[in-house]
Parts: sequence; C-alpha cells; structure tokens
Amino acid sequence: MSSLPLITPAGDAIRRTFRVILSGDPNGEPPWVRAIGAPGDAGWFGPGSATWEVNGSLATLVGGPRALLLQACHPLALAGVEQHSTYRTDPLGRLQRTNLYVTTSTFGSSEQAEQTAAMVRRVHERVSGTAPDGRPYSAQDPRLLLWVHIGLTDSMLVAYQRFGRGLVDADQYVAEMGQLASALGVENPPTTVAELAEAFNSFQDEIAGGPDARAVARFLRFPGRALPVGAWGPYEVLVRAATDLLPDWAHEALGTSARPAAVESVDSAVCATTLRALQTILGPRSRAVELAYRRLGIDPDATPPRTTERFR
Repeated sequence: MSSLPLITPAGDAIRRTFRVILSGDPNGEPPWVRAIGAPGDAGWFGPGSATWEVNGSLATLVGGPRALLLQACHPLALAGVEQHSTYRTDPLGRLQRTNLYVTTSTFGSSEQAEQTAAMVRRVHERVSGTAPDGRPYSAQDPRLLLWVHIGLTDSMLVAYQRFGRGLVDADQYVAEMGQLASALGVENPPTTVAELAEAFNSFQDEIAGGPDARAVARFLRFPGRALPVGAWGPYEVLVRAATDLLPDWAHEALGTSARPAAVESVDSAVCATTLRALQTILGPRSRAVELAYRRLGIDPDATPPRTTERFR
C-alpha cells in the first residue's frame, strides 16, 4: 500500500468531510491534535501497545456506534444521555468530544492524557438527575462508569477483531483500557476478556429496553440530516456492521434484530471494502498519530505499524 493518500478532487473532498466529522477541522488538526506533537513522554501506552493497535484502527468507525448502542441499553446511562447530551441537536459535536478524549488519552503524553481525564471528570460532576422511572443517577457513579467503559472496550475490541488488519492480544487491550477507566473513576475495571464478560453478566438484571432506548437506536442508525449528505452512504454501511455485532440481549433492548447469517456476511464484506477504500483515500495514518510518532522521535514509515491508524 502506498504511504500517501489518494490525491484526486473527489478524494480531497472525502478527506475534508471525514476530518470535519471527527475533529471539527477540515485539515484534521484542531489545537488538541497539534498538542499531541508537543514534547512529552510516550503516554499511557505508546507504540506497540494493544491500545495503539486497536484505537488506531479504522475499525473504530464500527466500534464507536456499537458502543453508543450498548450504552443505551442501561436506563440510567440512557437517562443521562437524554437529559444532558446534545447528541440530537449536535451529534457531531458529541462525536468530536468523545474523539478528543479517546485520541488524546491513547496517543498523547501522560500529562495530556491526565489533563483530558480531569476535564471529563469535571463534566461528569454536572451530569446527574432523575430517570423516568424515578431513580436518581449520576455520571460519577462508578457502576454507570463501568457500564460505559465495558461497552466501549468490548465494542472497539470486537470491531477490531472483525475488521482490523492484524492480531492483537485481547487481554492486553482490556487491561490497558482499564487505565483509562480508572482515570475516570471506574473501580476495579476488568483486566482480561474473561473479566470483561463477567462484568457484562453482572449487568443483566439492570439492562432494559423501552421507547427511549428504541428511539436512541433509531437515531443512531438513521441520523439523517445530522450528518453531511456525502456521509450518509458510508455511515449506513458502518452502522449496519455495528448493529450486526450486537449481542442478542442488546437487540432485544433496542428493538433491533439479528439479521440472517447470509445478510450479515454481506454487510461485513461491504464494510470491509468501505474501510479499505477510506484507507486508500485518507492515507496510512492520521495527523494525530503522525504527531505522536514525531513527539517520540520515531519514523513510522521506518517500522510500519501492524495495523492502520485512525484518521482525524
């Protein structure tokens, strides 16, 4: 594969749209991305880590929607999203803020990752209320933080295992992501795939569907004008793949349904082709990853990474 992106007018338009969606900047280099190149250490993980492998893959474009769908399966987590999030009126802004946290904590220096985690904790201080069923909730509740964390970790890992380009130590990834979780207030996050499965099992009595969960699922799957028109087709491909990767209990809660195996196989093939096309258009790595390598004095082309990196 060429180390350069595909240079055509259409390719340039796609790159700009993609970067605006994920970072809010047509060049893919808002201030928080530029800061990743500032002098500093290797960060919480560094090159060769499972987290750089997984969180740097274009498969995160499938893992992200799946994580949001799983989050909606918990009534208290869903209440926080509905009452405090701008995902309906400003879905791209919410996506960009999530992208900022994951990217900075993965590829930034330790100082940058800690600063970003502190910023998220301050936001969580303001997120509390009462769910429609009368129960109180707080984004600082370690139990809810655990739910969001395991949904994110499992989704990124499952998406990478289906669409990533290399092999990754799944237990190592779960353990490393636990550092992100601990920084946000999760108590005793899982450190192995087996512990991750146990954590999900511990929530089975708390998972519930209903009209609100189904409404969120519909919006996430069919956001319409919330996305630029040119992104509708690729997004539909990605979110179909994300939905196919949901467990049965999530389908039940969200009012979605598992598709026949033959249809899922087609969805998977189309998604893989879409990701390869994006890779060709966008180039081998994002500006954030390039700056992380530069911060460490490493030439990423001298020792090619085992997988593709996410693009901003």
